[in-house]
Amino acid sequence: MKNKTSFIAIFSISILLLAVVGTLDLIPLADALKGQGVPSSQYGSATKGIVCGDRLCSEVEPEEKKVEKKEQVKTEEKKVEKKEQVKTEKKESEKKKLDDKAASEKARYDEISLPPRTIKTGTITSVQDPGQGHEGHQLAIVLPPSEKVYRGTFAFAASENVQLVALHGPLKQGEDKGQAIWSPDGKTKYALTFVPLDASAGTWSFAGNALALHTMNEEPFTASYSIAYRERTLSDTVKSETITSVQDPGQGHEGHQLAIILPPRPYAYFGTLGFSASEDVQLVALHGPLQPGQGAHGQAIWSPDGKTKYALTFVDKETSAGTWQFTGNAVALHTMKDTPFTVSYSVATGQ
Repeated sequence: MKNKTSFIAIFSISILLLAVVGTLDLIPLADALKGQGVPSSQYGSATKGIVCGDRLCSEVEPEEKKVEKKEQVKTEEKKVEKKEQVKTEKKESEKKKLDDKAASEKARYDEISLPPRTIKTGTITSVQDPGQGHEGHQLAIVLPPSEKVYRGTFAFAASENVQLVALHGPLKQGEDKGQAIWSPDGKTKYALTFVPLDASAGTWSFAGNALALHTMNEEPFTASYSIAYRERTLSDTVKSETITSVQDPGQGHEGHQLAIILPPRPYAYFGTLGFSASEDVQLVALHGPLQPGQGAHGQAIWSPDGKTKYALTFVDKETSAGTWQFTGNAVALHTMKDTPFTVSYSVATGQ
């Protein structure tokens, strides 16, 4: 029994040894077979076109394609930004249109909701002009001085030739700078719009703080008249003030002077201006801004930057005082000189 057990043990050990030896013989064979599948004589730097880092070069995206993709991404991003910009500009444009419409409607409401118009007919006889330096003249006061602005239409028939008078003020201290002045006492001063009509009958659209007829004679005269007017409270579009001109900001007008009465706005003003300036001036009204292409048809153009363009109404009256019934998107007085001028005026818009 003992011999049988020893035999079995020896036999088992022999089998195990044979298995180990067989396995060792197979390992080199397996390596040899694997090596035969990738024959190559290249190694080291010769393989740089085959292996790129941890991947085959065929798996690595060429640099040109990377750049191309980046450019495509940038292009797409720019397209998106442009679309967003267009959307924003469109929204802003629509908002501006709505704001302009609201402002226009408010302005119309303000200009329609005016104080009642006064209409009257009368006959008056002139008296000695109370203005200093006018003691030998005659004056017939139609509308007395007021802090508000009168605006209306006046028709008259006088016993002799007369001049038309509108006053603007009273002026603040230091505002009398060359414009014609009327003063009852040397202290209270008004700018004087003096129109030498030299006719005994006529009509006049006026704006001012007072209205009268005048002669340079000592004898009284008589005048019958009809007048329709409103007495307007001061506002952004109803003014009585004195201003000094500035360099004209329009391209090509750099050597000129401009006094802006009513600044540009998208909807038109309609009104009457009475003025007295320190020198002869031209009247200016702007229309616009014009749409692209509208300023290329030969009409006179005014532009502050070469992009925003207005059609230009330019009236050279060669006078330093007068009245003007106007309509436009802006109203101003102008000279072709480079030295500032002073103007006192009254303006009122609306029906």
